[in-house]
Amino acid sequence: MSSGSAFSGDETAPFFGFLGAAAALVFSCMGAAYGTAKSGVGVASMGVMRPELVMKSIVPVVMAGVLGIYGLIIAVIISTGINPKAKSYYLFDGYAHLSSGLACGLAGLSAGMAIGIVGDAGVRANAQQPKLFVGMILILIFAEALALYGLIVGIILSSRAGQSRAD
Repeated sequence: MSSGSAFSGDETAPFFGFLGAAAALVFSCMGAAYGTAKSGVGVASMGVMRPELVMKSIVPVVMAGVLGIYGLIIAVIISTGINPKAKSYYLFDGYAHLSSGLACGLAGLSAGMAIGIVGDAGVRANAQQPKLFVGMILILIFAEALALYGLIVGIILSSRAGQSRAD
């Protein structure tokens, strides 16, 4: 630690905390972008054959976009918890925030990949057989639930920060 500073805790700990915030946002947005792009290609392709189904087929694109919001929520929670001048911030806290961001971000990335693949194939199949719509929506809901699990675990892990030592 540098002398004469009001800093308390481990000086490298905020690096890990901010890395967790960045990981949550970046990975979740990568999943959202992939899901949106892949589903959007399916919607555009299907819209050529059945333009009346385009608005009904936007569901996967919207569900993919929500993934980025999950990452934003965790990034805000983490970044507001990092204030080493106000309260001691130790490596435990930094690692808790890093794991929180990675849990949410990587869950969002994997959910985005699933939503993109299912959305692309699902809207194309729905154009040919409308009875497949409910099945596609159910699969998309289960894929979205994966990101929701990551958000929940991220919130729980983030809440553990600050519990390493009694100040």
